[in-house]
Amino acid sequence: MALLLPTGSKPLITPAALSTRFKHGRIACAVPMPSLSAADLVNTGAEFFKGDTRPIMLFDGVCNLCNGGVRFVRANDRNRKIRFEPLQSEGGRKLLQRSGRSPDDISSVVLVEQDRSYIKSEAVIKIMEYLDLPFPQLASLLKLFPLFLRDFTYDNIANNRYVVFGRSEAGSCEI
Repeated sequence: MALLLPTGSKPLITPAALSTRFKHGRIACAVPMPSLSAADLVNTGAEFFKGDTRPIMLFDGVCNLCNGGVRFVRANDRNRKIRFEPLQSEGGRKLLQRSGRSPDDISSVVLVEQDRSYIKSEAVIKIMEYLDLPFPQLASLLKLFPLFLRDFTYDNIANNRYVVFGRSEAGSCEI
C-alpha cells in the first residue's frame, strides 16, 4: 500500500478525512494524525531530504528479523541507494508521522521517499527495486501476486517476528 504525500500546494492528507488516490490501479490510503495539520505532515521529517534525496528504510530496531533485513539490504546495495533509520528513533518517529502513520507504530517496515511512503509488502518490493541484480527482477515477479495476498503473508510474518526470530536488546540495532 503506498501512502501518498502532497507534492503541490493542495494537501492530499487532511486532518479531518481519509484521503484516497488511485495509482497503477491500486488504492493508496493515507491516514493522518489528528493532532497535526496537513502542512505539519508535509514538513515533519522534511529535513531528512534537504541534502540527501535517497529513500529511507524505517525498520524495527529491536527485531532480529528486521536487523537481518538491514544487513541483507546493505550487502546487496553496493551503490548505497538506501538510508536506514530505526522506527523507535526520534527521526523514525518523525518520518512515520510524515507518512501518515502513528509515531508509535512499529508494525511494518516503511520506505520513505521524498514524495511518498510505502508499507508492508509494497515497501519490501520497492526496497528490492533499489538493490543490485537479481532483486529488481524478483520484485517484478512478486508484483504478479495480488496486494491482499502479499500483505496477508507480510502481516503473518510481522505478527510472529519476535516469537520466531527473537528480540535484541535496546540500543543494539544495526545502525
